[in-house]
Amino acid sequence: MSEERFEFSRRLAQAMSMAGYEPRPAVLFRLFNARYQGRSVSFQSASRWLGGRSIPEQDKLQVLAELFGVEPHQLRFGGGQRVAEPRQPWQVVGVREREVIDAFLALPQRKRELVGALVEALGEEEEEERKP
Repeated sequence: MSEERFEFSRRLAQAMSMAGYEPRPAVLFRLFNARYQGRSVSFQSASRWLGGRSIPEQDKLQVLAELFGVEPHQLRFGGGQRVAEPRQPWQVVGVREREVIDAFLALPQRKRELVGALVEALGEEEEEERKP
């Protein structure tokens, strides 16, 4: 394992932890493929990224940086000041809720809009029921 790949894997694991995710290949595999618009990556690729055996291509690096709230350059090369706003871990949101959110993010735009409208309608209904 080269030092460069090892350092990348360390930064990736740290970014995942800071974003509230367990730095495991299965978690990375699921999150990445839910967000990436290109051809999905294999579990083995996610495992290689976290295991220090490979570094993703630039388009994939962009998605990883977005997912975990870090700058792509910082994730890839380290050093320097963090420019992106750090994401806070979702301490009050459980695993099931995060899975639902990830599934929502994987939906096509039209279906996201439908789900959003449904949630808004349910929220309005809940407000009406609370009124005295």
